[in-house]
Amino acid sequence: MAIVTLAASASPPADCRGGAVSVGNFDGVHTGHAALVATLRDRAKAVGGPAVAVTFDPHPLSLLAPERLATPLTTPEDRAELLHAAGADRVVVLRATPELLRLEAREFLDLWVGERLRAKALVEGFNFGFGRRREGGIELLRDWCKRKGVGLDVVGPREVGGVVVSSSAIRAALERGDVATAARMLGRPYRLRGRVGTGARRGQTLGFPTANLTGARTLVPGDGVYAVRAAVPGGVWPGAANVGPNPTFGERSLKLEVHLIGYAGDLYGQPIAVHFVDRLRDVRPFAGRDDLVAQLRADVARAKTLAGEPAA
Repeated sequence: MAIVTLAASASPPADCRGGAVSVGNFDGVHTGHAALVATLRDRAKAVGGPAVAVTFDPHPLSLLAPERLATPLTTPEDRAELLHAAGADRVVVLRATPELLRLEAREFLDLWVGERLRAKALVEGFNFGFGRRREGGIELLRDWCKRKGVGLDVVGPREVGGVVVSSSAIRAALERGDVATAARMLGRPYRLRGRVGTGARRGQTLGFPTANLTGARTLVPGDGVYAVRAAVPGGVWPGAANVGPNPTFGERSLKLEVHLIGYAGDLYGQPIAVHFVDRLRDVRPFAGRDDLVAQLRADVARAKTLAGEPAA
């Protein structure tokens, strides 16, 4: 993967210049973004240059309005990986600084798209906004591209179930536990990364040992029990995940615990990526150990049906 991280005062390397450019946050790299990058790749081939996706780290809102900043759907590393998988040749990550964010919309276009990236084509989404106070919209883009002789493609919306696909729509689906709708909008199951930490080990005493995911940097889906696929060193396993408290044992703290179906081994301290396939049920208290174990057996059986066999 070709990822270039640049300060506001830096210039991109030569292999990022003279192609088609798309600028955005690309959080989640969902099906709308994939359609945009597909168009970007086509335009890059037409002009004989690279397909360049330009994004930001940290998110500009972290500096401009941190109270409005939502929990991200992807880490910067995952976002770059997904943009490459969608067809981008280069991912340019601009360091969001007060200096960069003070640029007016036309100043940003002149400096970055025109002078530094020497773009021959520009591809953006229908609702694109940029520059200080997001004053730059599609009409400003059209005017700038016309004056500079740069081609412009505006990619229309994608819908799932009558809802326009967007990072905020995916976030809302995940927060209510609707991981199946989120997956349709993303074009893949939602993925949450972390490491396996030490838990109460209560699952082991019940016959369902769990991996306790810690250190997640992206959005955790709403409370519930889910069918998942968990990638750990050595393979990918179907699993049942519990997100939320454990009311049967009086625990109120938020946890994400995953039982890897058929797995035997010690995962403490190891990286884990949990892919959410579908929601099984609400988190609820049980009358006692026997009732809980019976429900866990049912959860595991259904999760195995939905998430498939191990691919170790």
